[in-house]
Amino acid sequence: MLGERIREIRKSRKMTLEALAGEELTKGMISLIENNKANPSMESLAYIARRLGVEVSELLEDVSSQKLREVLDEAEKLYNKEIAIGEKSDKFKVLIALIEPYCENLSQGYESARLLEIYSRSLYQEKQDGWQELSQKAADMYDEMKLTAKRASIGIFWAMEKFVEHDYVESLKILLRERNHIETKHHFIDPMTRVDLDYNEAILHFAVGDSEAAAVVMENAIHFSKEHRIFYRIDDLYRLAAAHGLMMRDKQQQDHYVSKLRQYGDFAEDRQSIIFYELFQVLSLNSEEQEFVNALEICNKYLANPQTELAYRYWFLLEKGKSLFGMKSYHEALACFENVKIPAYAHHPYDLSLFYIKDSYKALCQIELGNLSSALDSAKEAVDNFKSMPHTPYKDFANDVYKRVSGTM
Repeated sequence: MLGERIREIRKSRKMTLEALAGEELTKGMISLIENNKANPSMESLAYIARRLGVEVSELLEDVSSQKLREVLDEAEKLYNKEIAIGEKSDKFKVLIALIEPYCENLSQGYESARLLEIYSRSLYQEKQDGWQELSQKAADMYDEMKLTAKRASIGIFWAMEKFVEHDYVESLKILLRERNHIETKHHFIDPMTRVDLDYNEAILHFAVGDSEAAAVVMENAIHFSKEHRIFYRIDDLYRLAAAHGLMMRDKQQQDHYVSKLRQYGDFAEDRQSIIFYELFQVLSLNSEEQEFVNALEICNKYLANPQTELAYRYWFLLEKGKSLFGMKSYHEALACFENVKIPAYAHHPYDLSLFYIKDSYKALCQIELGNLSSALDSAKEAVDNFKSMPHTPYKDFANDVYKRVSGTM
């Protein structure tokens, strides 16, 4: 109510009743107004607004802009708090409880749009209905304010919602639709937003098996990033380009971008880039060079380090299994493969292909150990997992292993 808003703003300004009253009103009148026991005239309201340093309209709002800013500050801190992979958190439930009381008043301005965006994303994370309508409302508000980066972020979010469901075709369709909308409605797109759109478009073209279109978008993004000296997402783009080289068996491209990834990691002291550089090295040692002892040494280094994140541990555990298989240590290799889990963030066909192959290796271990029935089950599971995936050498490998196992039955 009006009185509470006046009191709230006065206290936030550290003003006394006397200071707000000034020469035109009395301390007692201000007290009555703040306790909703007296209604100020428009002339008095205008005077109070001037003393508080706000517009009259802000006093008449159901929720003050100052209050929304405070709620948004609290929401941003919680929303941006990182959650370790595998860690349980109630942060989205807390965000819903924090923002929900203000939803009916979120109708205009940046604070309202951003709170709606955070609220809708929290509803999505908690698998609650109604997030789409609220997300669209936030998007429309960003459009009106010409906040291109925020609007693009929502469009990418809509596309990724289908991506995590592995509906790659629909995900790409949504992203291209949203990109067209943004490029039509917004006359200026800042460089980082353009790279964001390029990166996500590239991964989705790869996901649907259109490597030619993906490579063009990816190379353009890398060139654009270097040309404008922003280097935004350059590590992600290098990883994507290296992974494409790996999947296409293009050794020259793979080595080029793996080297770039290492250079970036050293320059920026980026731990994640260095880890992925070493992971690509292990993949090459196992699959191309058959240097199993060297590959195993790198894997053991990361697996023995308690600071290695859980998600990365599964990558190196998978490669350790391959190394042990190459060294004919079938029992130990099988134990590794059986303990590998697909990280929750892994949804791209490239990532999934690298993990799905573990069942083919399990089948090969089981053949060597004489467990033919189990080998067939594992080989079939790999083939079934690959059915909806685009063509890669890993998919061919899974099919070949299944044929081999079937031939032994």
